[in-house]
Amino acid sequence: MSTISNRRRQDVVNALRRGTVPQQGLDVLAVGLDRFQEAIDLELDTAAKGGAVFKAVRGEYGAGKTFFTRWVVERAKRLGFAASEIQVSETETPLHKLETVYRRLSENLSTGEVAQGAMRDVVDGWFHVLTEDAVAAGTTRDDAVGLEAATDHLVEARLRKVAETAPTFAIAMRGYRQAQAAGDVPQAEGLLAWLGGQPNVAASVRRRAGLRSELDHFGALGFLQGLLTVLRDSDYKGLVLVLDEVETLQRVRSDVREKSLNALRQLIDEVDSGRFPGLYLVVTGTPAFFDGQQGVQRLPPLAQRLATDFTTDVRWDNPRAVQIRLPGFTQESLRELGLRVRDIYAAGSTAPERITAVVDDAYVEELAAAVAGELGGRAGVAPRVYLKKLVGDVLDRVDQFPDFDPHRHYALTIRDDELTATEAEAARRGEHPRRATSVDDIELDV
Repeated sequence: MSTISNRRRQDVVNALRRGTVPQQGLDVLAVGLDRFQEAIDLELDTAAKGGAVFKAVRGEYGAGKTFFTRWVVERAKRLGFAASEIQVSETETPLHKLETVYRRLSENLSTGEVAQGAMRDVVDGWFHVLTEDAVAAGTTRDDAVGLEAATDHLVEARLRKVAETAPTFAIAMRGYRQAQAAGDVPQAEGLLAWLGGQPNVAASVRRRAGLRSELDHFGALGFLQGLLTVLRDSDYKGLVLVLDEVETLQRVRSDVREKSLNALRQLIDEVDSGRFPGLYLVVTGTPAFFDGQQGVQRLPPLAQRLATDFTTDVRWDNPRAVQIRLPGFTQESLRELGLRVRDIYAAGSTAPERITAVVDDAYVEELAAAVAGELGGRAGVAPRVYLKKLVGDVLDRVDQFPDFDPHRHYALTIRDDELTATEAEAARRGEHPRRATSVDDIELDV
């Protein structure tokens, strides 16, 4: 663990202390993901070479779907991909409105250099790459007028390629460059927002650029093509797009659910058709979404595309299949994860020997069993709470107070208000039910 940089170590520890999934450094926490590594790397290589890949990830709540997708994203960024993670929701990001999905994509766009909101960096970087290409073609940097003319020529040539698939995207890119060159900041800012799918861009901005309307459902797919072209021309390998928690579609109105499932089917078909070279599309959901009549099975063409055999033992699951399942944590893997976190924390402490001595392997295992026990014995639901308690309640205290001994001074307590709905449900259904939080939780003997 000493090979982890202090920045990455701090990011991991801070996230776990808050009870969230770290944004980076996930390779050191990737317990049980080795079996997927080769297949994921092969699929990323396919996307990097101009192909496109679709992957569905299934798992119960607490199985680590968000962790898995961020692990994929982190691996992809190291290979030179851009990425965007989107949480599907009925109100914020309805899947049947692809223009909203694209807007969230641009808002959450990240690269190895920019953690979020990388749209401006990508667009400006594309123009910079074209300037460097003009220099490589023989134009000297000292000839400012000639370099500008050569760059403009390349811009028009490359935009013709973009215009073949997304004509309005190309128009906006051209207008953005012209506004920047003229020092017209409001116009440039407005067009950058329009390129990102933002609604309510001033009509005057659109009119000056020759754009007639806002982005719609069908135009969003063209914009995704345009963005992929810009990314690949800017020396990015491609784009990893994560649509997380698609199981929320089960809770929307039936007409909206039908439209959303069809939009997902359309995305898969477009990926298979080769329309999005460089795209690695990942969706996550619960088994109930993939197998239930309120989810994928409601649309037979979609169910056929995602059909995967999970009747065999999980050991024989095919990591290369279109749909993969995460088995979730066991008591043993929970213990291994705790030991890794303990060692990461100790490596950044001023007294690492004390950390590992006081919070020894036996205590890490004991705490894992205790947290899982509080959550109805379900180790698969326990990781978030377990790591939060381990870091915030135990390791932090051992690190700060020389006389603190968790064996004697700490008794595990888990309050209802620190649990997610799924964790609270697991706790209520356990051997030692927690207090009722609503009238529905009260069992009557009748």
